[in-house]
Amino acid sequence: MKYKVQLYSTQKNQINEFLKEFFCRNFDLEDKLNWEKEYDNPIEIAEIIGGFIDNNYKFSINMWISIDKGVLINVTDNNADELIKYLYERFPY
Repeated sequence: MKYKVQLYSTQKNQINEFLKEFFCRNFDLEDKLNWEKEYDNPIEIAEIIGGFIDNNYKFSINMWISIDKGVLINVTDNNADELIKYLYERFPY
């Protein structure tokens, strides 16, 4: 199964700027309001959640993750720490 991270914004360059800062490289997205990445290892999602929460005051972006088929979870200030803990508990290896 693939695990997904999805970013959405209503402002064109917000996702580009976040990804540029997070990955330390330039991005030129065709769809500047939406970005999706699939991961083989769900633990990798924890890192981008942390980067998103640490910088969400700078960007107008929403993050959703999917670790179960057909289920999307909105990442917020209120649930980010619990989601990261859950990822490490559910996928310890």
